[in-house]
Amino acid sequence: MARSAPETYDVAVIGGGASGLAAALAAARAGARTAVIECDVACGLPILATGNGRCNLSNERLRPACYRHPVIARAVMGEEPEARLAGWFASLGIWTTSDEGRLYPLSKRAESVRDALVGACRRAGIAERCGHRLMHAAWNPADGLWKLEALAPSSPLHAPRARDEHARLRALRRALSTSPMRTETIMARAVVLAPGGGSEALCQVFKLPHLDEQPVLCPIACTPAPGADGLGPDTLARLDGVRADARLTLVRGGTPLWSEDGEVLFRAYGLSGIAAFNLSRRIERDDIIDIDLFPALTEDDLRQRFRERAGAVGELADRGTSWFDGMLAPQLGRIIALAADGSYGKAARAAKALAFRARGVTETRSAQVRRGGIPFAAVDTETMRLSTPQGGPLFACGEALDMDADCGGYNLAWAWLSGMRAGTAAARAIGE
Repeated sequence: MARSAPETYDVAVIGGGASGLAAALAAARAGARTAVIECDVACGLPILATGNGRCNLSNERLRPACYRHPVIARAVMGEEPEARLAGWFASLGIWTTSDEGRLYPLSKRAESVRDALVGACRRAGIAERCGHRLMHAAWNPADGLWKLEALAPSSPLHAPRARDEHARLRALRRALSTSPMRTETIMARAVVLAPGGGSEALCQVFKLPHLDEQPVLCPIACTPAPGADGLGPDTLARLDGVRADARLTLVRGGTPLWSEDGEVLFRAYGLSGIAAFNLSRRIERDDIIDIDLFPALTEDDLRQRFRERAGAVGELADRGTSWFDGMLAPQLGRIIALAADGSYGKAARAAKALAFRARGVTETRSAQVRRGGIPFAAVDTETMRLSTPQGGPLFACGEALDMDADCGGYNLAWAWLSGMRAGTAAARAIGE
């Protein structure tokens, strides 16, 4: 039986994550017949893992300084990105709420964001070509079309009835992994690349430059700094699981370069928590990380407060670790007591600068984003169009590009806004 003619779209978006769905919806709303080509069994699944399942949508103040390339971030996101995103979320039917400047859906559930976005795409008539892995792409200037060839299941995927959506998705992924595959051809007048982290394979398909990718926003492996008072080889093992509100300061060559207040989670291998994740974007091997357990006080003020405390609980030299009861976790109190050796000055000094030496990032499989991808030297930031040897209308957005940012909704904001810009420009490029 003869195969039917390939489906032709105005815009094909490669990748159905946050930026890809934003690009597809922007293109469709601009009048383009649009399809999303997604390698997973459904669109929008990466959104489910954002914000620990709560989906930190954006931030009330999108500061360009929080991004890897601040000037480019400002150019792409525009002068009032917060207002633009507020309108975008409203158009999807997403109500938002703020928690210390971070924006979340009112439901505090990531699946509600995914459902709203996928629902909006379906109402806009966007085709979802899931389980499709792009293998080849060629631009034909004669007919003004991209010819995209993807491996796709030879028949629709089916899953047995499951107890919940997560079980259903796992069953569909098992079905995809064992399904016979065939090559499917899709034609498009313009293409948007939105594969998320891991864009190297697509860059090879489209013959694009690519910067090596590395995980960021993940825990930091470290050891006690040489000569640090109160710290020994087993310090981190003893602190494993302890949380503290503190200030992390990055010190390189004796010079403080960066600091941030936040919750620190001590682990046997090093440091975790949001402040540590943000530090992981800046850390180099052998940097020193100073942890200030009392960031609201100067060292002199803390020393005086310690002396005054002695009137209520007794002398530090007499009580040792228990002197810090009601102030610090016992494990941290033990470290400060050892460093102090009965001296309030030494205790204040140690509590203001627990020093660790960075060894690099760790637990990278759970990293929130990846640095690297398509360099901005190949990108027109006005339209997100790429310089490509093939010459056809080709755009990129989101994590496919060499942009990353701190925790707090900045990375998802980049995904939404760069996707909207790329999708709109792709729709306008039709017929060039």
